[in-house]
Amino acid sequence: MIVFNTVGRLLVLITALAVILTATGGCAEESRTQSDKASEPLNQGQNRPPLRVPVFDRDSAYAYLSGQVNFGPRVPGTEGHKACKDWLVGKLEQFGAETIVQEFTPNMTGLGKQPSYNIIGSYNSEAKRRILLAAHWDTRHKGDYDPDPSKRDQAIPGADDGASGVAVLLEVARQLQLQPIVIGIDIVFFDAEDQGYDSSPGEQPRPESWCLGAQHWSASPHRRGYKAEYGVLLDMVGSANARFPKEGYSMHFAPQVVEKVWKLALEMGFGNYFDTAAAAGAVTDDHYFVNTIAGIPMIDIINKPMGSETGFGPHWHTHGDDLDVIDTRTLRAVGQIMLALLYNEDYGSI
Repeated sequence: MIVFNTVGRLLVLITALAVILTATGGCAEESRTQSDKASEPLNQGQNRPPLRVPVFDRDSAYAYLSGQVNFGPRVPGTEGHKACKDWLVGKLEQFGAETIVQEFTPNMTGLGKQPSYNIIGSYNSEAKRRILLAAHWDTRHKGDYDPDPSKRDQAIPGADDGASGVAVLLEVARQLQLQPIVIGIDIVFFDAEDQGYDSSPGEQPRPESWCLGAQHWSASPHRRGYKAEYGVLLDMVGSANARFPKEGYSMHFAPQVVEKVWKLALEMGFGNYFDTAAAAGAVTDDHYFVNTIAGIPMIDIINKPMGSETGFGPHWHTHGDDLDVIDTRTLRAVGQIMLALLYNEDYGSI
């Protein structure tokens, strides 16, 4: 048993108060320091602040989507195509990306030779570690599968098939400007993806007639010797009740990336969109040529509903592919996963 006199008790109280004040001051200093560092890149320093993934703004993404549709069909060689190109370049520049336009003139089915443009926006262009994100921005020159035969030779609006993936990546670009990271990010909008030859049943397919922008970029990237750790392609990522299975070429060339993205989706509560159990057949899409020509492992997040006759949504290559098919909740699911992927990679937590 220890007995304190009055002076002893006073000394103990003063000592205890000093300890409390010191600890409180330390916490306040730590809190202030973390607040000051909130805008710094997440993977700098040993005492890093907690990982902060920005919130994907689905309304902002929808505005970028409708902005593209308002130009009309974005078919190479048309005024709408040229105007949308300038708008996309302006948006990437507005969001702080180092922007390059790669012009080429492919020979397209039904269109002949038309000026086309791959649009590239880069962040941290000197960083060696890079991740590639892509979508195509052109729209199909005809509605092959429209239920109205009189409309099958008319260009489609392309709200989902083209504009949705671009819109998601524009919102990602906006967030990268607001909350910078250290790793390199390249956003590529491929042109001349959707002008290929649609073969009839029993007819020999012509896969090389599709994805001409991706083929051109893969053979001649925007920077000499360009390499990325991996890539993610977004195609038709905006319609209601979308289902994203594990696409065949993605599983063949980049299964580790598929598992990383689908695991994130499940952990974040988006398993209703990202089917973690089902696999899908291989799709000739931009990622195929990035894999086979550029040698960059790239996956495809693409909507493939169950029981579809075409393998895609009922609005695919029809005039029904307009703003009415878009659901901002789908845009947010895909966009939030893309942000989580990038910021977790930058933080080194996946």
